[in-house]
Amino acid sequence: MSAYVLRRLWQMIPTLAGVILLVFFLFNWIGGDPAYVLAGLFSNQEQIDSIRAELGLDQPLAVQLWIFVKQVATFNFGNSWTTGESVASIFATRLPASLTLMVPLLIIETVIALALAVGLAWVRGSSIDRGTMVVFTGLMSVSILVFIILGQNILAYRLGWFPVQGWSDDFWKNLTTFAPLPILLGLLVSIAPNTRLFRSFVLDEIDQDYVRTARAKGLSEPRVMFIHVLRNALIPVITFVISHIPTLLLGAFLLERFFGIPGVGREIILAVERSDFPVIKAVTVYVAIATMIFNLIGDVLYRLTDPRVQLR
Repeated sequence: MSAYVLRRLWQMIPTLAGVILLVFFLFNWIGGDPAYVLAGLFSNQEQIDSIRAELGLDQPLAVQLWIFVKQVATFNFGNSWTTGESVASIFATRLPASLTLMVPLLIIETVIALALAVGLAWVRGSSIDRGTMVVFTGLMSVSILVFIILGQNILAYRLGWFPVQGWSDDFWKNLTTFAPLPILLGLLVSIAPNTRLFRSFVLDEIDQDYVRTARAKGLSEPRVMFIHVLRNALIPVITFVISHIPTLLLGAFLLERFFGIPGVGREIILAVERSDFPVIKAVTVYVAIATMIFNLIGDVLYRLTDPRVQLR
């Protein structure tokens, strides 16, 4: 397995090089001139030229590309154009808040959806199964904005069970006081599609020959479902969860924005609104790196889940 991991890490280099080239040329050709963005409407050519020199935009294209490569290699993308704060500092200070919200949400939604999927597959075709699928289909048609507005109005304003907004420097206070309501609302949004998807994975395994063989040997239905079927159904579940992780932080911007959580998602939206290119470029590269790393972790988990999987 170690040889496979090293080989995959080596293969990440050309992939990352392609991402760097794509991001560089997209921002240079499509993103517009950053000097005009920073200078504003009421600026003269002298100011624009000064900003271009400060950013290195007056250098040849090859020199600019080398500067960008060094930024990626050192994880130093300079400072934000709008706040002047270091991009590395922005991610270092905002990422813990996003992880406090997203890690519990990912774990809870995966465990609950997987348990519901196995249970519904167990009673497939029954009134419980059909009724649950109808309810989940209805939940999937409701926008997350509706859940946020109703959740804040009923659970926070009227009942006072949760604070509407807020965040602190205390991890446990954030986790137990400010994070539960957005986690609950995020769970209401994600549990329906995840359960339907995981249920289809489990149903694909139920009709396999090894399941009929296990039942013919006299194994109990709980053992068949939770040991044999569930273990084999975990492969596509792992694929879905791993591929979902890099986009989870970006998808949390609504929760972070409505609940005043100083996370990465909210920072990305602000950067897009302000045309803050250093932050946007850093996010693009970070997400690409995270995607490659999590795909590698997923491959290793395949092997740990099912010893029959061969990593080549």
